[in-house]
Amino acid sequence: MAFDYKKEYKEFYLPPKMPGIVTVPAMNFLAVRGQGDPNEEDGAYKQALGMLYAVAFTIKMSKLGKHKLEGYFDYVVPPLEGLWWQERVHGMDYAHKQEFQWISLIRLPEFVTKEVFCWAVREAEEKKQQDFSAVEFFPWEERACVQCMRLGPYDDEPATVAAMEAYAKAQGYEEDFGEGRFHHEIYLSDVRRCQPERLKTVIRHPVKRVE
Repeated sequence: MAFDYKKEYKEFYLPPKMPGIVTVPAMNFLAVRGQGDPNEEDGAYKQALGMLYAVAFTIKMSKLGKHKLEGYFDYVVPPLEGLWWQERVHGMDYAHKQEFQWISLIRLPEFVTKEVFCWAVREAEEKKQQDFSAVEFFPWEERACVQCMRLGPYDDEPATVAAMEAYAKAQGYEEDFGEGRFHHEIYLSDVRRCQPERLKTVIRHPVKRVE
C-alpha cells in the first residue's frame, strides 16, 4: 500500500476544526515562487502548479522507468500547499489579491535528495519539452504554529484566522510573521471538483511565546 503522508501525519494534515498549537519539523519541498491573483486565468499561479505537479509525478512514477532512485518507496503525492504574504501587510488582505506574494509547495518524500530533484527536473523538461528552472528544492522548518481545519470558501478565511489568533493569545502565544514565517494553507480538496462550501483547507500561522 502506498505511503500516505496525510494519514501517517494527521497532526499536520488533518487537524481538528478548533485551533491548536503544533510544532512542525523540517521538511523538503518542491517550490515555485510568484506573485499576483491566484484566480487569474492562465496566470502565474496556475502555471506554477503545472510545473510543480509535473516534477512531483516524475519522481513518483520513476518506479516504472529505468532510472531507479535509491531508497524509493511508493507513496501518495502529498497535497498542494501555499505560503502567502503581502508587502507591508500584517496577515492577509483578501481585497487586494493582485498584491499577493506566494510560494507554492508540494512536500517531497525523504528519499528525494538535491541530486534526485535535479534529475527529476531534467527528466520533466525532456518529457514535456518545457522549461522547469523555476522549480526549486526548498528545505523549510516551520517550528511553532497555530493551526486548524477550515471548511468553506477561501474568501471567508478571515473569521477562522481571527479565531486562531484569539486561541494563540489565550495560550500565551503571539503571531510571528516575518522572514521565513508566512500565512500557510494546505489544500485537501480539488477546487475544480468541490463546491466552495465543502473545501477543506488547513490554515497555519507562525507563533512565538509572549515574553
